[in-house]
Amino acid sequence: MIRSWIGQSMAGAYLLLGLAFIYLPVVILVLFSFQDGDLPVPPFNGPSLQWYDELFANERLLDALVNSVIVAVLSGAATTLLGFLAAYSLSRSPMRFEGTARFLLIAPITVSYLIIGMGLLTTFSVIGFSKSLFAVGIGHVVINLPLAFAIIYSQMSERHKNIDAAAHDLGASDLQTMWLISAPMMKVPLIASFCLAATLSWDEFIIAFLLSSFEVTLPVIIFEMLRAGLTPEVNAAGTLVFAISLTIIMIAAAALLLKRGDER
Repeated sequence: MIRSWIGQSMAGAYLLLGLAFIYLPVVILVLFSFQDGDLPVPPFNGPSLQWYDELFANERLLDALVNSVIVAVLSGAATTLLGFLAAYSLSRSPMRFEGTARFLLIAPITVSYLIIGMGLLTTFSVIGFSKSLFAVGIGHVVINLPLAFAIIYSQMSERHKNIDAAAHDLGASDLQTMWLISAPMMKVPLIASFCLAATLSWDEFIIAFLLSSFEVTLPVIIFEMLRAGLTPEVNAAGTLVFAISLTIIMIAAAALLLKRGDER
């Protein structure tokens, strides 16, 4: 009894330490974004919204915010579409080297973003494609496609195949079956895939830094601000990024909970 209590207490303490290690920096970041002073250091003076006023008065930062939203939404949509097409093709039309194809689609997840970014930068230079937000979007599709494919493919069960077969028997074409039957059945994995891809694109820095030119995304602007020193305005920008990422994650979580409710 005593040993069990001690074990549970140690497990609880370990869990609390782990949560503190993960979330304490975020809490401090958010707290000192409301600092009423020029430096984000103790003691805390506030709360004050002056640095959020500074943040939203910074036109370059607002432009970067809009750029990040555009790149995240469009690359997330493209990633989800390509991931769905790849997963649907492999699950509905088995091929001789299906395992190899799955491996090749998922393998890029093991490659460093730096290597992928440098490779894309070199490739674009060779073909004469200039650095731009469009290039950043392509890079984000490349790095997020493996995750989108894995999420969607894992949810394509034998039941979905049987429903597709029934639709074909009733006269539906391949395109009608895919878009009118399979895609609606896969709406929750598709939403989760989009939210994950958009979140990773929203936060991504290395590829955005390497492939952007004058139009940059929010993480690149925050990096430039950090080079001038840590200020409450940087904390406010970081808090904004965290808040938007958290919102996207909550949307994905709500979609998953909705799916579980429908299954019950």
